Amino acid sequence: MNICSASLILLLSLLISLYIHYTHNTSGWRDPLCDSSLLFADSMAVRDGIILRIGNYSFVKEVSGHRTKELNLEGRVVVPGFIDSHVHLLVGGLQMTRVQVRGVKTKDDFIGKVKEAVKNMKEGTWLLGGGWNNDLWGGELPSASWIDDITPHHPVWLSRMDGHMGLANSLALRIAGVTSDMQDPVGGTISRNGDGEPTGLMIDSAMKVIVSCIPEVSVEERRQALDHASRYALSRGVTTVVDVGRYFPGASVEHTWEDFSDVYKWADLSGRMMIRVCLFFPMPTWSRLSDIVQKTCRRVSQWISIGGVKAFADGSLGSNSALFHEPYADEPWNLGLQVTDVESLYNMTLQSDKSGLQVSIHAIGDKANDLVLDMYKSVASTNGKRDRRFRVEHAQHLTVGTAAKFGEQGIVASVQPDHLLDDADSAVKKIGLERMQKGSYLFQSLLAGNALVAFGSDWPVADINPLNSIKTAITRIPPGWDKAWNSAECMKLTDALNAHTISAARACFLDDDVGSLSAGKIADFVILTTRTWDHMAQETTSVAATYVGGVQAYP
Repeated sequence: MNICSASLILLLSLLISLYIHYTHNTSGWRDPLCDSSLLFADSMAVRDGIILRIGNYSFVKEVSGHRTKELNLEGRVVVPGFIDSHVHLLVGGLQMTRVQVRGVKTKDDFIGKVKEAVKNMKEGTWLLGGGWNNDLWGGELPSASWIDDITPHHPVWLSRMDGHMGLANSLALRIAGVTSDMQDPVGGTISRNGDGEPTGLMIDSAMKVIVSCIPEVSVEERRQALDHASRYALSRGVTTVVDVGRYFPGASVEHTWEDFSDVYKWADLSGRMMIRVCLFFPMPTWSRLSDIVQKTCRRVSQWISIGGVKAFADGSLGSNSALFHEPYADEPWNLGLQVTDVESLYNMTLQSDKSGLQVSIHAIGDKANDLVLDMYKSVASTNGKRDRRFRVEHAQHLTVGTAAKFGEQGIVASVQPDHLLDDADSAVKKIGLERMQKGSYLFQSLLAGNALVAFGSDWPVADINPLNSIKTAITRIPPGWDKAWNSAECMKLTDALNAHTISAARACFLDDDVGSLSAGKIADFVILTTRTWDHMAQETTSVAATYVGGVQAYP
């Protein structure tokens, strides 16, 4: 290889390299360089999208040629391109053009948002949007009666921020045939008032009743959504995402497959991909995915890779559908929802793993997490030893001793720090102070047990913003609080940064290519505005530029 024609040399004073070398055994992943994982250099050479050398300037300068471009960053901090381990990428892109009710803090403002949105809409058109959080206005759940008077000619569907509950107006309920006589579907709940009449709220698999009536999003809209979402991700320093798709409880399993062929493959072949994506598909379609992987392997292109399959064990805390051992404090009769039959979930997991696919299961409540970990242990014992990297998505609430099992079994904890900010006040009401302090968002305990912890956002449930996620993991101070939510679980900067880079890469089998600034890896990196690590977790730090394959992609 001719190394005399390096295309770019970066000059800086603080460069994070993160040369992390993991060894895997039955106890999980261990990082022998954990205490010295921040390796500094002042220069990096890039050619043809690959990092050639990293080190001091004279060493890196040796590979320069007459076409070399030097970029002096004046001491700014450079980090590997951030990896978001859990997004719904096209959903986020679509949401950017719909009714935004995220952050609304009063009932009147919620109604006002809907009223403003329908002003210029054609009669009969569905009003779609989401992001509402009833905890911001005191906890009262919205109902169809809030918006019926202002939407008589427009069916409405507004999803809650967690994606496990949505509000339909009365017109949408009539279109879907929802009446007081309709039975709750398995794994879902139709919310009803004291008279047994539907309130408009549909929870988990019950959402399918409404969603199935909404006109399908066009291919062009979904392609535009990819463009919007990718540009937004790049502005936040995200160069790779794990996309778990448009698959929610009650949603069609075909959506993810349609997006794969109509959007991702199209964008790849037409040169429109801007970020790297690792795709997870609905677990009920595992055999179809297995056939593709056997024919083409996991790597579709430099932009697209096949992650594996995903399923749901329960719902969410905010919708009172996360599955717990003990009942909700505000609903003493309710333990949450098991949204997938245990036998079915086990059989699909067993077959998916046997075919070599990576398996990921959504589990939020402590009972759901115990159920999934026990199932993973049984499947691994049945199918035999291999590097499978089972994933638990969210792992928010754990019983005593469960955090250690993640490391013991080699399970990836795919967690979202910023959910902590949204859940803080509602968790007090829903599970009580003692339970939330003892068993919620146990990031440090997971690390102490040698679990592989990967950070994500769950965008659009929470914003896609790795710098903020890192800050949250370090400080754990929710809005309006003056101290940390369980300070013993605060993470170190190095661990939090790893969770959004090299650990996130390993969690989806991409660590040979991305996740650290190392010679031979793809040159995906982010230049930050700060010149000191002391400011890394401060709100003043932002993304100055994002490079993908050695090419500036933002701004």
